[in-house]
Amino acid sequence: MTPFKRIGPLFTDLYELTMAAGYHRNGIFEPATFSLFIRDHHRQRAFYLAAGLEDVLQELADFRFSPEEIDYLRETGLFQTDFIDYIRQLHFSGDVYAMPEGTVFFPEEPLVEIDAPIVEAQLLETYLLNTIGFQTLIASKAARCVQAARGKALIDFSLRRTQGQDAGLKVARSSYMAGFAGTSNVLAGKLYKIPISGTMAHSFVTAFDTELAAFEAYADAFPDSCVLLIDTYDTLQGARHAVTVGRRLAQKGHLLKGVRLDSGDMVALSREVRRILDAGGLPDVKIFASSGFDEFSIARALEKGACIDAFGVGTKMGVSADAPYLDIVYKMVHFNGRGVRKLSPGKATRAGHKQVYRRLDGRERYLEDTVALREERLHGMQPLLEKVMQSGQILQPIASLDNLRRRAASNLDALDPVYKTPSAHNGYPVSMSRRLLEIQR
Repeated sequence: MTPFKRIGPLFTDLYELTMAAGYHRNGIFEPATFSLFIRDHHRQRAFYLAAGLEDVLQELADFRFSPEEIDYLRETGLFQTDFIDYIRQLHFSGDVYAMPEGTVFFPEEPLVEIDAPIVEAQLLETYLLNTIGFQTLIASKAARCVQAARGKALIDFSLRRTQGQDAGLKVARSSYMAGFAGTSNVLAGKLYKIPISGTMAHSFVTAFDTELAAFEAYADAFPDSCVLLIDTYDTLQGARHAVTVGRRLAQKGHLLKGVRLDSGDMVALSREVRRILDAGGLPDVKIFASSGFDEFSIARALEKGACIDAFGVGTKMGVSADAPYLDIVYKMVHFNGRGVRKLSPGKATRAGHKQVYRRLDGRERYLEDTVALREERLHGMQPLLEKVMQSGQILQPIASLDNLRRRAASNLDALDPVYKTPSAHNGYPVSMSRRLLEIQR
């Protein structure tokens, strides 16, 4: 379990609180089920990777209004005293069903379902959408980069351009879970036990009289983890200077770890740099590349024969540049013993407590999913939603990030390659069970 920092129930939209006050005033406290899922509109992803559940479970286990939060709500003048007194005692007492982090899933499949008294369930909406939505967005983008890299190592370089401090930490965690090898984010390394990685900036090189002097100084400081940035002035000359430094390190019993390219024609330059390193007797020195990479540019570079051993992947992954948000929603599907749905054009929902079942072939590859009623049992199919919280209590120890990483890798391996290419927008087969269809009618 990673360090937990409480957010608190004021991390919400005002209308969640005004609805809660309305329920309270009208004596509406019956149990409700809310379902969180991604709508199947404007498809930009062929698959998604579930993330963010650890934060949700820890927050819900500690969900209550502090005295300071109660005082603030009273000061707004929006809420009556009896409602303030009611939420003073409020805590989350419901059940949570969820897909474990690292699970591959698809649009229209419930990722989380909350069973709780309606006030409690309603107040969670904004937090769940923000937390699950963002981390799933980034994990899915990162997973696409991992698939495009064909086994090449990827490092999260996004921190300086993520949208805020918390986003930077969650990007590091989500991308590592999705298969990245490490992060440049030192705090994320400390908090989540993620390997940290970094080289140098151009400013280091320009602070010295010559590029070679800069390289020698850096190698002297970090003889066993030295990666040299070689494109400050002339990339090929930088590679020759790296050979000089690499040979000197070898004479002292050390190995130059790598060189980094950060500009120019990555395909042509990487080939030339590889030739220079090999001719200089440094065939084991790796070539790292950074600057604007995501799944699309990684795939193009490798298809054209780039000699790149690892990629620093930054801004475009850290903000999911090609698809910067998910159409993720949280809708009530059952209330006080009856299924409920809305019929709004383009935004209709499906009534009923749900389970998602997955059929696998003989090689444990995914064939199809079926969304069914929670009480259904579909022969030969695996249920994906697990009961992870009961009566406000977490039911099992939270999995380590390394275990989540292994689950994600296993899930991605089981997904047909047709869904994993950068350009894939194919619709994985997801159907509704006969019983679920019947209650919609």
